[in-house]
Amino acid sequence: MIYELRTYRLRTGTVPAYLKLVDEEGIAIQRGHLGQLVGYFFSEIGVLNEIVHIWAYADLNDRENRRAALAADPAWQDFLPKIQALIETMENKILKPTSFSPLA
Repeated sequence: MIYELRTYRLRTGTVPAYLKLVDEEGIAIQRGHLGQLVGYFFSEIGVLNEIVHIWAYADLNDRENRRAALAADPAWQDFLPKIQALIETMENKILKPTSFSPLA
């Protein structure tokens, strides 16, 4: 199992609009392709205007296939520009759990 940690820095003041778009439209599309959502968060203390979401995959091939299917979905292609306009920076990490991790 691997985990993908995606961190987006949004334009100041756009967190509510971003979360509304994802809640009403985007997350259903993502879940249909990406599978296991571990968590979806926003920052309140520290670095502000950040969105962090974590997805679980069997391995890198599983992730690649699922993300390709998402990218090819016309509904996702229509949705993506709505949130891209709110995002300033994006960071992506692939995490491997330790043998003693509760998520292992």
